[in-house]
Amino acid sequence: MKLTLLALLTGVMTFGVNAADAPKELNLGILGGQNATQQIGDNQCVKDFFDKELKVDTKLRNSSDYAGVIQGLLGGKIDMVLSMSPASYASVYLQDPKAVDIVGILVDDKDGSKGYHSVVIVKNDSPYKKLEDLKGKSFGMADPDSTSGFLMPNQAFKKEFGGSVDDKYNGFFSSVTFSGGHEQDILGVLNNQFDGAVTWTSLVGDYNSGYSSGAFGRLIRMDHPDLMKQIRIIWQSPLIPNGPLLVSNKLPADFKQKVVDTIQKLDKEQHACFVKAVGGAQHIGPAKVADYQNIIDMKRDLAKGQRG
Repeated sequence: MKLTLLALLTGVMTFGVNAADAPKELNLGILGGQNATQQIGDNQCVKDFFDKELKVDTKLRNSSDYAGVIQGLLGGKIDMVLSMSPASYASVYLQDPKAVDIVGILVDDKDGSKGYHSVVIVKNDSPYKKLEDLKGKSFGMADPDSTSGFLMPNQAFKKEFGGSVDDKYNGFFSSVTFSGGHEQDILGVLNNQFDGAVTWTSLVGDYNSGYSSGAFGRLIRMDHPDLMKQIRIIWQSPLIPNGPLLVSNKLPADFKQKVVDTIQKLDKEQHACFVKAVGGAQHIGPAKVADYQNIIDMKRDLAKGQRG
């Protein structure tokens, strides 16, 4: 009897602690490099959904660069990310393999594809038809922690031209500038700041609408309806795995599971909101660390080269 009473009291006390420990605030990390006002607007419905489902105040943590979200996940200042750069995830993993769990991978609604491409764009009225035509020209990269905006093209350019970004790939380009994001890269080309630049796209679906997902669609929706008539794609990378959805392991275990369940519920019950937030007609599919091993290895090699 005493043992049963003790167990009951312990259970009540434990429940009380857990209830008190349940976070009242949830922090959604949003990668930088795009129009901040639009990003906040695209994620407002996510906040509303999580506030209602979990009885929390969801904060939209929009970062000016990818590093802000990486450090936020590592430091426990960001609790979840719905659309993470694979290279940024690799940066988190290499610093702390247990910092986050992968909720899933984004999968295209139409064809089930799980990847996208880094592409080099130029103005449509320019004379540049292939990558080699940009010799001696100015070039825009997105962010050092972007997969399509730096990691993949960097690897390709090193192989093609030699050198590194620091010496403009053996002087192939006249300049290489990190603009801060994909939107800035596209606008840099349109505004003649760069002769060529990289961005990301699924290359799936209708060209004129900016494809099924990627940076083009956001800019078209914002204020550039004729964008695809103004640019030309002259290079594309091999397929890159779509970014993972992440949840922080610093959350209490029970609450973390509720966050994961709510992300899945958002995808299924408020899919239009989910599509708006992740920037394309996509849903959640299963994923694990091994799906990103190639990106992790590339990021590790890049870090070694920079230290060396």
